[in-house]
Amino acid sequence: MPVLPLVFTSGWASGINAYAVVLLFGIFGATGVSDQVPQSLQRTDVLIAAGVLFLCEAVADKIPYVDSIWDSVHTVIRPVAGAVVAALLAGESGSLPELAAGAVGGSTALLSHLVKAGTRMAVNTSPEPFSNIAVSVAEDLGVAGIISFAVFNPVAAAIIAGALLVLGIVTVFFLASRIRRFLRRRAQRREEKRLTGAARSRRPPDW
Repeated sequence: MPVLPLVFTSGWASGINAYAVVLLFGIFGATGVSDQVPQSLQRTDVLIAAGVLFLCEAVADKIPYVDSIWDSVHTVIRPVAGAVVAALLAGESGSLPELAAGAVGGSTALLSHLVKAGTRMAVNTSPEPFSNIAVSVAEDLGVAGIISFAVFNPVAAAIIAGALLVLGIVTVFFLASRIRRFLRRRAQRREEKRLTGAARSRRPPDW
C-alpha cells in the first residue's frame, strides 16, 4: 500500500495545520510537482479558501489564549480534514480503501491535534507572548517541510512524522502540570465572569 505513508503524514500534519496541508497539496498538484494529488484539491476555489483560512490561522495561532480558543474550535475540523484528505489521496491512488485511509488520517490528525492543543495550553502559562510565536512558526515550518518531503519520499516523511508524534505525546505527558494550571486559570476566569454578570443583573436600576 504505497499511499499509506502519505496518508499517515498528511494526517499528522492536518492535526497541526489542516489548511496548510490542503493548500500545499493543491499547489503541488496544480503546478505539476506531484501527480498523486486529487483534482478536487487543485480547484481554484479550494486553494483560495485554504489560503484565506491559512492566513487566519497564522494570525490566531500566534496570540496567547486566542490560539487555545482556535484549537478548541478545530477539535473536530482538523480530524475531519485529515480523514477527507487521506480518503482523497487513497481514491486517487487506488491502492488503499478510502474508508481505511480516512480512518488512519482522521485518527492520526486527532492525536497530533491533541498534542498541539496540550502543548499550547502549557505554553500559555508563560507570561510572555514570544514563546507562542516561536512555537507557531516552528509548527508552520514543520508542516511545510514534512508535506513537501512526503511528496518526494513518503516513507521517510512518515517515519519522521511518527517520531514527532511520539515525541509530542511524551512532551505533553511531561507538561501535564502546566496544562492543568492553564485549565484551572481558564475555569477561574469563567467563574469570575459569571459572578460579575450575576452581580450586575442583581444591581437595582439607576433612576
